[in-house]
Amino acid sequence: MRAFVAIDLPEIVRDVLEDLQDRIPAGRLLDPDTLHLTLAFLDEQPQDLLEQLHDDLSSIRALPFEVQLRGLGTFGSRAPRVVWAGIETQPALTALHEKVRGAARLAGIELRRERYRPHVTLARLPDRLEPGELEKLRNFLERWQNFPCPPFEVSTFTLFQSILTPDGAIHDPLAEYPL
Repeated sequence: MRAFVAIDLPEIVRDVLEDLQDRIPAGRLLDPDTLHLTLAFLDEQPQDLLEQLHDDLSSIRALPFEVQLRGLGTFGSRAPRVVWAGIETQPALTALHEKVRGAARLAGIELRRERYRPHVTLARLPDRLEPGELEKLRNFLERWQNFPCPPFEVSTFTLFQSILTPDGAIHDPLAEYPL
């Protein structure tokens, strides 16, 4: 089962991001209902490991904290592949990310070693953008870099199953964990 652990976004933040998505000049927009802040991508995992992970995630203790979206950017070394909204540095978010990774290791799930760059993916870009599209994308990123978005409180996180379809991923919540 393909799975990940994430923070679900409140409706007001989804609305802001959906309005922002409408301005992105290229790429395939993600369904606003699937927008989330990933804590750990688990990839394909057997059911028994996810059940163990559920037990380990249930034991995580942390206080609720506030998150602020800030800035826009792209991932892709040679050509941009993803458009994202960034997250203001937040020690409590980094600590929760580490606790989730620790729970995954405890459950026997090996995660890729990578630097945690908290973000919300807004769009996926094609392999090649036309020169005009690339310029429009740069202009969009510059113009909307300081998009207004209210901060929101994180009081839960969720274990999701991700089902890939030709129209994009469907995210099915498997369990929610309170902070």
